[in-house]
Amino acid sequence: MNTRAGFVALIGEPNAGKSTLLNRMVGAKVSIVTHKVQTTRTRIRGVAIEGDAQIVFVDTPGLFQPRRRLDRAMVAAAWSGAADADVVVLMIEAHRGVSEGVERILEGLGNIGEGRKVALAINKIDRVESQVLLGLTKQMNDRYSFVETFMISAEKGFGVEALRAWLGGQLPEGPWLYPEDQIADLPMRMIAAEMTREKLTLRLHQELPYQLTVETENWEERPDGTARIDQVVYVSRDGHKGIVLGNKGETIKSVSKASRTELEEFLGRRVHLFLQVKVREKWQEEAERYSEMGLDFKDGNV
Repeated sequence: MNTRAGFVALIGEPNAGKSTLLNRMVGAKVSIVTHKVQTTRTRIRGVAIEGDAQIVFVDTPGLFQPRRRLDRAMVAAAWSGAADADVVVLMIEAHRGVSEGVERILEGLGNIGEGRKVALAINKIDRVESQVLLGLTKQMNDRYSFVETFMISAEKGFGVEALRAWLGGQLPEGPWLYPEDQIADLPMRMIAAEMTREKLTLRLHQELPYQLTVETENWEERPDGTARIDQVVYVSRDGHKGIVLGNKGETIKSVSKASRTELEEFLGRRVHLFLQVKVREKWQEEAERYSEMGLDFKDGNV
């Protein structure tokens, strides 16, 4: 049997549903999913098997207008992921149509190399009438030569199998790149940090969506089969520390419990999770923090 393997980059605006699609394609939660924008900072690779093909998904940060160093590094990572992939899937939201952000992405697609296969996935199709979908499909295909267009609902699963089957057939022939049972190539320490950051983002809503990061400082495998995980939540101001801790520490306790529960489910065993909150005023300007997130510090330069 001839096997296939290759990389598929999911690109689009923040909140277009890329992480939700990745998790559904892979069949496990490997990417942070929240209603907040710009939650994906690292290029998480999820691995899916489709017949004789191994599809390695690169879930890129959402493409948006960058303002800060971290923004610029995230956008650079997204375009880099697209340029390195065998197939690119541009995801847009059906109910938002061709926004300014989508316009910018369409312009950028011309810079990632000729001959690259780029497919269009119109997501959240349950939110609009069929006439709107047909009009949007025509409008997008008039603007760019997509090799294929898919109508999907990443959240509900509609159209996802057809997209995955098509992707499997587009990849080059060759040996599989990862062991069959491996679903993500991120170190578990980073996946654990992402899970905690997701819980913080959900809990804090508008207060601190962007001024914090989480790092797994220590991971200890215990003789009884459990794991002790120590994590640090870095915030940029003293005032933010109080918000993360909450009244009598109730916010951080709630976040810790939710993150521990998800980690135990993911790992299939008991976890002892310990969180600390530390102030690092300029963490967004530290090269070490960027490498922890899988981003290139230099890409954040103006």
